[in-house]
Order: sequence, then C-alpha cells, then structure tokens
Amino acid sequence: MSVKIFTALLVQDVQNDFLPNGACPVEGAESILDNIAKMAAGFDRVIVTQEFRAADHVSFANKPAFCVEGTVGADLARGLRLPMSRVIAILRGTDKTQDSYSAFLEADRKTQTGLKSYCEDRFVNRLYLCGISRDGSLLRTALDAHHFGIEVLWVRDAVVGMTEAESSMLATFADKGVQSVTTEEVLTRSVK
Repeated sequence: MSVKIFTALLVQDVQNDFLPNGACPVEGAESILDNIAKMAAGFDRVIVTQEFRAADHVSFANKPAFCVEGTVGADLARGLRLPMSRVIAILRGTDKTQDSYSAFLEADRKTQTGLKSYCEDRFVNRLYLCGISRDGSLLRTALDAHHFGIEVLWVRDAVVGMTEAESSMLATFADKGVQSVTTEEVLTRSVK
C-alpha cells in the first residue's frame, strides 16, 4: 500500500515587523503577500510560523527588538489574507535564552517548535515553503524538513530576504530533494 502524500503550505515569519515600517524591515516583504494569499486559498492546511520573543530576549543585545510578544510587530503582516479556519500557528523564539531560525528547531538544535509533531499528527509529508528569510531561516527550515523525511517545494516567487550566497546555496538543495516551483505552478497542481 502506498502512503498518501498530505500537503501543507508553510508560511514562515510574514509579520508586521518585517514590513517596510516594521522594526526590522526586509526588502520586498510586501511583494509576496498576494502570491501567498492565492496559494493559501487552495490548501486544506496552512501553517504559519511567527517569531514571538520576550522583550528581554538574548538576541536583542546586538540588534533592535522585533516581533516582541503582545505587540503589533509580532502579528501576521497587514494585508496577508489567509483562510483562517484552516490556519495553524507555530510560535518560534519563545525561549528568551536562545535565538531561533528553523521552523522546526530552536538554535540549540534540540528544542522543537511543535511543527514536527504537527506534521506527524496530521500525516503531512509535503510542504510548500514560502515567506521571509532572515539569517538563512528558510534554508534551515528546508534542511530540517528534509532531515525529518518531509518533502519540500520552495516557492521561489513567494520568498524574500535571501542573500546572494543563500540563493546560491539553494541551487545545491536539489540533491536533498528540495524542488523549486513558482506560485503559478502551485496553483495548477492538486495540492490537497
């Protein structure tokens, strides 16, 4: 018997503080909102990750505070239209003693965010990955998904924040099973 592939759209860190007027703006962040909304409408499962940091988080020693719990900056980006009845949120960066990059594991590489458990409980074994990448966060998510046996499809026109070096690294991920697709290709596939 073959295992049915269950899919989800994973929207990583598309939050107000990364928009142009936020605490840590990421160039082009607003440009991906429409593509994400179009894709989200076709998925039964939409997972969003949110940075959700304490005001005294260790990472703020060397940079401005961002995505502080309970602030508008930590909320999902204004203008991001999602089918909220099908959305599950995974909070990252909640441990004030360590940083957070991957949607699966905190920086200690041991503490799980809850995403792996969610995927196991819902039999999700294929993720369409999009969102805002900071410090290689989406690359780390893709690698962790691969490590946990989850297929990754990188939606290249719904990702911003990649450095040139990170974009070059992505080209080498094909041997790890990470496929690159466009929003249009996602919309023409059966994703449920």
